Amino acid sequence: MKKIINDPQRTVAEMLEGMAFAHGDLIRKLDNASVLVRKAKRPDKVALISGGGSGHEPAHGGFVGRGMLDAAVAGEVFTSPTPDQIIAGINHIKTEHGVLMIVKNYSGDVMNFDMAGEMAEMDGTRIAKVVVNDDVAVENSTYTTGRRGIAGTVFVHKIAGAMAERGGSLEEVLRVALKTNANIRSKGMALTPCVVPAVGRPTFELAEEEMEIGLGIHGEPGVKRTKIAPADEIVDALMDSIMRDLPFRSGDEVAVLVNGLGGTPLMELYIMARRVGQRCASAGISVYRAYVKEFMTSLEMAGASITLFKLDDELKSLLDDPAETPAFTQ
Repeated sequence: MKKIINDPQRTVAEMLEGMAFAHGDLIRKLDNASVLVRKAKRPDKVALISGGGSGHEPAHGGFVGRGMLDAAVAGEVFTSPTPDQIIAGINHIKTEHGVLMIVKNYSGDVMNFDMAGEMAEMDGTRIAKVVVNDDVAVENSTYTTGRRGIAGTVFVHKIAGAMAERGGSLEEVLRVALKTNANIRSKGMALTPCVVPAVGRPTFELAEEEMEIGLGIHGEPGVKRTKIAPADEIVDALMDSIMRDLPFRSGDEVAVLVNGLGGTPLMELYIMARRVGQRCASAGISVYRAYVKEFMTSLEMAGASITLFKLDDELKSLLDDPAETPAFTQ
C-alpha cells in the first residue's frame, strides 16, 4: 500500500483540517467534531446537512457553501458518522426555519441520521429528511434495504440548496429534494478496487483484464464481472440500465453527471461523456447541463458512474442558481 498519510488512525481528522485550511474562505471545521460547516451562517433560511463515511471526497464537505449544504458530517473511512457528530452539526446550523437532512441510502447512515434527527426534534428543532436512492444497479445490497444512494446525491444538494437559498420553507425545500430524488438515476463501474488506509489491502480482487459493472462506493463488489471493453461499450452498458429505469423519453431534458471514482483521468471521463451525449441525442433527449469530474469517489478506485437527472422548468431554474462551494461553483 502506497499512500500519502501520516497515521492511518488520523486520516480523516487530518483530511478535514486540510480541507478547512485550503478553503478557509468558505468553510471551517467545528472544534472537537468531524463536521465542516459553512463559514458565513445564514439564520434566515432552512439549513441543510448531509454526510456519510469518508473516502468519497469531495463528497460531502466539498459541497458546503452558498447554494448547497450548511454542514457535512464525516464518519471514518466507509463508516457512518455517529449520531453525536450529526447532532453537533445540526446544533451549529439549526435555524427557526428548520433543518433538512440529505442522507444516502446506506443502512448505517439512515439509522444514525434518524437517531440524531429524533434527538434534535426532542430539543425543538424542526427536522425533515430525504433518503437518496439513485443507484439502479441493485434493488437491495450488502449495505442497504432498497437501492443505494451514490453520485446523484450531489443533484439533491444542489436543488434543495438553491430552494433554501431562495428562502423556501422547510416543506418547499423537502418537496424539491424529493422531486429531485425521484428523477435521478445512476450506475457505476470499476477497473480497479480501492485500499482502505486502516486495512492496507484491496477491498476486492480484480484481474488486469476484468471490470466490475454496478458496484457501490464502499468497495462492495458489482453485480456483473466481465472482460474490460472499449469506452463506448462501457457507457452503453450503464446507459441501457439507466434509461430503461425511469424511463427517459424522446423530448425529455436532462442534466448529466459523469463522476470519477478517484483513480480515473479526466481524459477518460470526457471520452465517456462524449458517448453519453451521443446516446442522449440518438434517443431524442436534450442535455441541458453536463458536469464531468470527481464528485463522489471511492478513494483511489479507477472507474466512473453516470447520472441522468430528468428536468422540468422548476428544476432547471433551481439548477441554474449560483453556488459557491469548494467542489462546485457556478
